[in-house]
Amino acid sequence: MVKKAITSYPIQPLIAERWSPYGFDSRTVPQQELRSLFEAARWAASSYNEQPWRFIVATKDNPALYEKVLSCLWDLNQAWAKQAPVLVLCVVSLNFVHNNAENHAAVHDLGLATGNLSLEATARGLSVHPMIGIHPDRVQQLFAVPEGFRAWTGLAIGYCADPETLIPELKQRDTTARTRKPLDQIVFGESWGKPSALVTP
Repeated sequence: MVKKAITSYPIQPLIAERWSPYGFDSRTVPQQELRSLFEAARWAASSYNEQPWRFIVATKDNPALYEKVLSCLWDLNQAWAKQAPVLVLCVVSLNFVHNNAENHAAVHDLGLATGNLSLEATARGLSVHPMIGIHPDRVQQLFAVPEGFRAWTGLAIGYCADPETLIPELKQRDTTARTRKPLDQIVFGESWGKPSALVTP
């Protein structure tokens, strides 16, 4: 299933086709596909080339590890994410290696990496659903995450399910049209809140 964005201006099809479903098919994702997703993340831009992202990955081929990762998600997310064949916990290094100063770009850079991963997934017919709803302290404990690193988000990865196979709540979420704020609400010019002339006719 593809929910292509209806854009105000032309963009690359891959970006328009990327979306985050709640319904996932049970099909296994081949390892070579997953390797390419993380390779795409590896080549994201980062401040000072710090590459502050780390990923904890679990597939249903390893049920014990999968359940361990699943338990780190909020209950509301577990309810639908447990169908996805792959779960990921995204961890970020909070300080620069070269001087141990706080890396204010770290979370931004993690976002760039997961953005790369999501676009690579879309190109391969896969879907990614990012989640902020995780239990960071549980991740730290269960996976012995060292000091200076912080679990930040989760990802569900897999093949989008046919909406007709979903429970009514998930079917409604996955078939509702995608929306975004218009450009004149997010691109400013001379003062805050005043749309840039670039985006006003």
